[in-house]
Amino acid sequence: VENVLRILEGRWKLVILFHLFGGKVLRFSDLERAIPAISQKMLIQQLRQMEGDGIVRRLVHHQVPPKVEYRLTDWGQALCPALDALLKWAALREPAGTGRGSSARSTPQGPKWCLFSNRDLTISNPGNAIEIP
Repeated sequence: VENVLRILEGRWKLVILFHLFGGKVLRFSDLERAIPAISQKMLIQQLRQMEGDGIVRRLVHHQVPPKVEYRLTDWGQALCPALDALLKWAALREPAGTGRGSSARSTPQGPKWCLFSNRDLTISNPGNAIEIP
């Protein structure tokens, strides 16, 4: 369990994963624009860790100006169903102060990060909204 958590720990790793799901290939600058709250240093650090763990593949194009692209490995893409399940689980949580237990236990359709459009990271569920910055 500790090894799995170590691979996914870090404030930005899951956000980076969501931006790369669906076979999307993004340049470093694209990731910077997609996640404006992350510093350049932290983005580099998180991507290096994910590359070292075999989740992300880094492709360097030797040209001027330099071009570096990131994509998920097959193993990284395989995380998608597990993260979908995690988001479905989070959607079951009863909003604070409603006092209704049975409605929170109904199974939502759940988000489909594996199939999302890669442009819209807001997923709406009946009565819930999950937004990734």
